Amino acid sequence: MSSLFAIEVPKWGLSMEEGTLSRWLIQEGDSFKAHQELCEIETSKIANALEAPSDGVLCRIIAQPGVTLPVGGLLGVGAQGEVSAADIEAFIASRGGAPSAAATPAPSTAAAPVKASAPEPQAKASQAVAAPVATPAPQSTATQIPATLQGQTDETQVQATPHALRMARELGIDLAKVTGQGRNGRISQKDVEQAIVAQGGRLAAPQLATPNRQPLRSTEDDSRLEATPLARRLAKQWGINLHDCRATGARGRICQADVEAAQRTYQPATSTVAAATAQPTAIPQADFEVQPLSGMRRAIAQRLQESKRNAPHYRLSLDLDLENLMALRQEINASIPQVKVSINDLLIKACAQALIRVPEVNVQYDEASQSIRRYSDADISVAVALPGGLITPIVRAANQKSIAQISTEMHHLATKAKAGTLKPEEFQGGTFSISNLGMLGIRQFDAIINPPQAAILAIGSSEQRVVALDGQMVIRQQVTVSLSCDHRVIDGALGATFLRELKRLVQTPVLMLV
Repeated sequence: MSSLFAIEVPKWGLSMEEGTLSRWLIQEGDSFKAHQELCEIETSKIANALEAPSDGVLCRIIAQPGVTLPVGGLLGVGAQGEVSAADIEAFIASRGGAPSAAATPAPSTAAAPVKASAPEPQAKASQAVAAPVATPAPQSTATQIPATLQGQTDETQVQATPHALRMARELGIDLAKVTGQGRNGRISQKDVEQAIVAQGGRLAAPQLATPNRQPLRSTEDDSRLEATPLARRLAKQWGINLHDCRATGARGRICQADVEAAQRTYQPATSTVAAATAQPTAIPQADFEVQPLSGMRRAIAQRLQESKRNAPHYRLSLDLDLENLMALRQEINASIPQVKVSINDLLIKACAQALIRVPEVNVQYDEASQSIRRYSDADISVAVALPGGLITPIVRAANQKSIAQISTEMHHLATKAKAGTLKPEEFQGGTFSISNLGMLGIRQFDAIINPPQAAILAIGSSEQRVVALDGQMVIRQQVTVSLSCDHRVIDGALGATFLRELKRLVQTPVLMLV
């Protein structure tokens, strides 16, 4: 037992709560060395490889690709030296056994049989009584519940399907005495039936179907059952109670196919009702594909929804003349061939200097303690678009770095961000954010504050505009920026002061160098 060790979801940052297994890089039974990459895990921010803690052999894979587990969740079991299957099972049981159950194929899935000793006698017992149960003899017409299963179920303490719960209520069965074979030990109606037979009871013989006989329909409140929006809409349209649907969707949710299956079961009853009352014409459903949210997309949705709900946003916009800034960029790139400075790099530097000169904007708001954190250095978070969302790598202490250093570091961070290899310390934190959509031709937009920061600058496209200068109409290169501020921390006059200082630095860029 001492030679076994867990391969589990790591904690790659303070805000990390769960990880999704993308793929295994080795197979069950393969040996590995310490620090060898075992599998790839996607978090809400990054995708990274999990390294082996020591030398060993992957003796059991618990989690399959696509499974999401909390930090510390069991992905697999490694071993040093020879171990028995019993030792592995005991080790998994010592970890709570839940990940092992999650890795067990559902009864309806055509997968390899699970190596488990308990269900086999039940299956044999079920087969032994199959013929008598099907025989229409008078003594087999009633279900007989063994005394060992009789009792009342505390439904708050068991995980069971709606059909299993209803069967337990009707027959007086305590589901705490039934072993569930579903995901995470969930008890199905089939598990209840097998338990009755295995413990000496008897199931009622199936009655011959008659043209007028319909399955019993549930009248329970189904508002709290997990179901997709389309499934719930179809169920309401067809008069289907969600308790009568078998949940086969992701994470135990009832999906469209489940409602359609239930509708086929109750089709005759539905047709009878339709004959009595005019059935409204069904609205044709557009063809679409359901795409579950990735960990990154869920994190973005949660954080930005909280920001819009909790932070009272206000926005200030300003036009910046870029003529002098572009001249400085051209001079730097001509003087230092190995560095290619962008306008965005210069704006990062300008924002950092403006934050130091207006330190009341270089802050974070601590919601828990109702306090403001003021920082001495400007850590600039820069939004980088990714196929599955976005991430904000941070240029730390940008006020202390040269323009060339900022350019080199930003290029390095953006490359790592697109490859999904950023370390937590490279994207967690920050005192101020920049989002630039100018390369996409967007002239002006408003950005949502990235909490706990208190401000974000949205940068539009650089373009030639006709402006009045010294009594003359001239063409100048300009850009429109919008500052979103949290009014709990930054008042309007303070936000305007910051933008005024930013404009001064951008239009007189030599001030950034002194």
